[in-house]
Amino acid sequence: MTNAPGISMMTRTGSVAAGVAGGLVGGVAFGLLMQMMGMMPMVAMLVRSESVFVGWLVHLVIASAIGISFALLFGAWARTLAVAAAIGLGYGTLWWVIGALAAMPAILGMPMFNVDPMAWQSLMGHVVYGALLGTTYGLLRAR
Repeated sequence: MTNAPGISMMTRTGSVAAGVAGGLVGGVAFGLLMQMMGMMPMVAMLVRSESVFVGWLVHLVIASAIGISFALLFGAWARTLAVAAAIGLGYGTLWWVIGALAAMPAILGMPMFNVDPMAWQSLMGHVVYGALLGTTYGLLRAR
């Protein structure tokens, strides 16, 4: 595997690690909100379970994967804390559309793009997730 010019493997590894960390920090915060709303069994249904524990596992795996994609897609631009946090906010919002409004309902056989009060709560959680993802990423990459 070759690297892009000027990007060392160590830099890419550090960026991905910061993405995982940011994904987990944002994922735990968003997960706590989802737990309070009783949503973890629905997340578990993505893998044919209704266990709260399984819901947490699925949620944190997804949060980590999104953190990695953040690092790979936006790491070159997220060089300052402010920029990383701003990109994180936008990325969290994008994942609300992709995940909460499209993918999850499609997988669970529910109506897609149904913007009801629960969807607005989900948007708030995705914004919190994105802000924490970007902020954590920015703090770790600044080191």
